[in-house]
Amino acid sequence: MKNFYDILGVNKNASEAELKKAYRKKAQELHPDKNPGNTATEAQFKEVQEAYEVLSDAQKRQRYDQFGSADAGFGGQGFNGFGGQGFNPNDFNGFADIFENFFGGGFGGGGFSGRESKVKGPSRGKDIETELDIKFEEAVFGTTKHLEITKPEVCEHCGGQGHEPNTAVKKCEQCGGKGQVRMTRQTILGQISSVQVCPVCEGRGEIPEQVCRECKGQTRLKKKNEISVTIPKGIENGTTIRLKGRGAAGLYGGTYGDLFLHIRVSPHPKFSRDGATVFSEESIPMLQGVLGANIKVDTVHGKVSLKIPAGTQSATEFTLKDKGAPSLRSEKLGDHKVRIHLKVPEKLTRREKELYEELAKESGTEVTKGFGLF
Repeated sequence: MKNFYDILGVNKNASEAELKKAYRKKAQELHPDKNPGNTATEAQFKEVQEAYEVLSDAQKRQRYDQFGSADAGFGGQGFNGFGGQGFNPNDFNGFADIFENFFGGGFGGGGFSGRESKVKGPSRGKDIETELDIKFEEAVFGTTKHLEITKPEVCEHCGGQGHEPNTAVKKCEQCGGKGQVRMTRQTILGQISSVQVCPVCEGRGEIPEQVCRECKGQTRLKKKNEISVTIPKGIENGTTIRLKGRGAAGLYGGTYGDLFLHIRVSPHPKFSRDGATVFSEESIPMLQGVLGANIKVDTVHGKVSLKIPAGTQSATEFTLKDKGAPSLRSEKLGDHKVRIHLKVPEKLTRREKELYEELAKESGTEVTKGFGLF
């Protein structure tokens, strides 16, 4: 049997925030877009989604913790099995507890009676996730980005109440103001009653005399929002920024959800990064490596001088102190590492060829004469 906690890499007492964090991390690692054609990671991705879907729902998680499955009924035994040992009257109280989990009630009154739950009130809005692309330099030095997001907002016309201003609400006739209706069905064990949210008032216990003409009673409308977000210096690819209260509006006066921005840093044609360290490569004429030189190299802070000692070999790496990127945790700049490659000339003049041949003769290096680039 699958262990959803192991799949997400959390313990059984993990909080909602810890579950969400673990899910995002796993989902990003295993997403099919990052692993094209990999059927193994695709299967793992589906398992992660299934695990989070169950554990993020309080009721499903309770059932899973008790029965080992969010869809648990009678332990896979059916009505006739009872664990393969037949019906035991002494187990009746424990059996009632199972119905308690499914139907919200215990025994009483000639059948199973549902326990009434609270009327539906204000609820928090959903979190929103989106990706934000920024340039390499913007990640290094920070920037302010403006983006448009369409999300549910409180209906301005009714103030999120769902009914026309200055009009009244009345008790729901379907549920009598309780916000719930009782459903009873006949089974081989007798009548089973369950309590469900009233489909007319959606659990509020009241309905407006005149529904809001703008939101049609939904209390919210989708609107385009322009959001400004400050990108801190030194942010890295894959970092997530949380904007508290910038997600979807809640229902019936509930608080706003949060907005999560997953940062994607565009590759740079010359530079790469690992944390605060920036890397680049430079090609120089072979003679500069042989004889030494002072050259100019590009960094994210502009061109700087680099001394090439005589006898420098190809693929030698030099470090430019404090010429890298800042860190999110510190204002101190990282280093810039430059890898030098010696460039062999592709074409020689006649005089250059003569000089190289003299140099080869002087150093005792055997070369093939009669070939050369002019």
